[in-house]
Amino acid sequence: MGRLAGKSVIISGAGSGIGRAFALALAAEGAKVGVLDLNEAAAQNVVDSINGSGGGAIALTANVSNRAEVRTAFEKFVGWAGKLDVLFNNAGFNKPMPFLEVTEENWHAIMDVNGLGVLIGIQEGAKLMIPNKSGKIINTASIAGRQGYPSFAPYCASKFAVNALTQAGARGLAEHNITVNSFSPGVVSTPLWDGLNKDLYAMGEAKTPDSAIDEFGAGILRGHAAAPEELAGTAVFLASKDSDYMTGQTIMIDGGMVLL
Repeated sequence: MGRLAGKSVIISGAGSGIGRAFALALAAEGAKVGVLDLNEAAAQNVVDSINGSGGGAIALTANVSNRAEVRTAFEKFVGWAGKLDVLFNNAGFNKPMPFLEVTEENWHAIMDVNGLGVLIGIQEGAKLMIPNKSGKIINTASIAGRQGYPSFAPYCASKFAVNALTQAGARGLAEHNITVNSFSPGVVSTPLWDGLNKDLYAMGEAKTPDSAIDEFGAGILRGHAAAPEELAGTAVFLASKDSDYMTGQTIMIDGGMVLL
């Protein structure tokens, strides 16, 4: 029997990258998984993979910065799974700009998804967990939530916000037996970095259209950018009873890029 047998889990941004790897890993451990993504086809593709392997999953679609859409998706999941035990607020994006050229539009777009989206996720997820007097909420932070990078200023601000929301949520939900934690990946080979490679090259901050990920991650002590699957063990730990006594914490899982 898997470590998450009987658990019902929603993962946002699960149509690709880190979220997809988590969805597959948690389903393999026995969880019923809600694969939530803005891209409905991508979410369904992950669901098909899980169900084809004997697991249980359902596709959900929502813009995480839209409360009504999030609430509808979460309610659909509970109608299917019966309850919500674990929520991963993982959806996020980045669009780099030179520090002095960051626009209000860029700021609000990133903060709405990466910051407000996490707040809405915590709130709406907790409302479904409180009646059961139990739950785990896990937020995707970043090394950019530990130190600022000039080309990623709004993204860094949004991930600092994730750390703050993790602590605030942990304190605010402790009385309901709900824990709130986060994890901070570093450089991970995902579609997000495919776009960043091109953007940073266009800004003159990478030698080639494909080299930014290696140049940015040159200081990783483990010697390479992470594959999403290398983070999945941490996800299983945070979703399982093994992390029951942990709350309000941010786990660094960046291959030793940022040492605290």
